[in-house]
Amino acid sequence: MRIQSGGFACLAAVVLAGAAPGVASAACPPLLEHSFTTLQDGKPMPLCQYAGKVILVVNTASYCGFTSQYDGLEKLYARLKDKGLVVVGFPSNDFGEQEPGNDKEIADFCRLTYGVKFPMASKTVVSGKGANPFYLKLAEITGSRPKWNFHKYLINRDATQVVAFTSFTKPDDKDLVNKIDQFLK
Repeated sequence: MRIQSGGFACLAAVVLAGAAPGVASAACPPLLEHSFTTLQDGKPMPLCQYAGKVILVVNTASYCGFTSQYDGLEKLYARLKDKGLVVVGFPSNDFGEQEPGNDKEIADFCRLTYGVKFPMASKTVVSGKGANPFYLKLAEITGSRPKWNFHKYLINRDATQVVAFTSFTKPDDKDLVNKIDQFLK
């Protein structure tokens, strides 16, 4: 495990205890048994639809020093989606009130400013006791909770491994890309 300090990548790989290896992609792993509403159109977004894919989960904000990471996240998604990567954004106003808009405002900003096409959930809470259950579980598994916007969790294809990366880890960071490639194999 590498700990974030002064802008260096944090990597905390944790294998889920008790999860069966080789879970069929048609089955929904317990970690993905959560559903949200999509940011773009308000339709249901069950995470089970991503079973069998490598999932990069990112809490986002429109008015943050890390907001330019949207560009890299979209490029990463466009480049690797056909190989099985899905990026899922979770807008949150938890840190510095840097996501004050409503869902339509956030969706318009992401689409018009960064051309975001990867799936995004409606605005949600990702930190503290009021965090949504999915984020609470990710933090529990990795021992790493979001401390700011653009914290990342990478989930392997059968949702038995989760790796956490801090906000300082850019979408093209070597450690992140290497771990994605490893999970895609």
